[in-house]
Amino acid sequence: MKRTGIGMLLIAAGIGAVAGFVIDQVLTLSGRATFSPSVMLPVLLVLLGVFVIVMALPVRRATRGLRGAPVNPFRALRTAILAKSSSIVGAAVAGVAVGLLIFLLTRPVTPSLGSMSAIIATVVGGGALVAAGLIAEHLCTIRKDDDDEQPGGDDPGLRPRLHDH
Repeated sequence: MKRTGIGMLLIAAGIGAVAGFVIDQVLTLSGRATFSPSVMLPVLLVLLGVFVIVMALPVRRATRGLRGAPVNPFRALRTAILAKSSSIVGAAVAGVAVGLLIFLLTRPVTPSLGSMSAIIATVVGGGALVAAGLIAEHLCTIRKDDDDEQPGGDDPGLRPRLHDH
């Protein structure tokens, strides 16, 4: 599995920003109030980030030999995929919040800081989830073995042989 790249995170954040801006634009054009995320959203994003890191710690301990049990490859893969998806979702949510913030800041009347606080907190919470996902993904990486390049390593029983007839 390839690690999450900055390009993927920027794409997710960009799509989110456009979506957030367009959502508020459409709501305003239809005469409705602009969208404002719940105050609990940033809290939940940070809690999810903590959960992802906590899930990655046993995998890290097992891969570094700090725990007697071997690495469960299914748990390691699930945790790595959770970490990768968390960082992408965090980037997208932070992007949506940035789009909402851009929409509010481009209005003729600048809104008060109190009305933008949930949006700013969501940007921070999304960034925290991105960071937690990337940290957890790093914790789930396994050191490269010397024989990863050569399938079969030095075991003569695993080398292809030519049969004499």
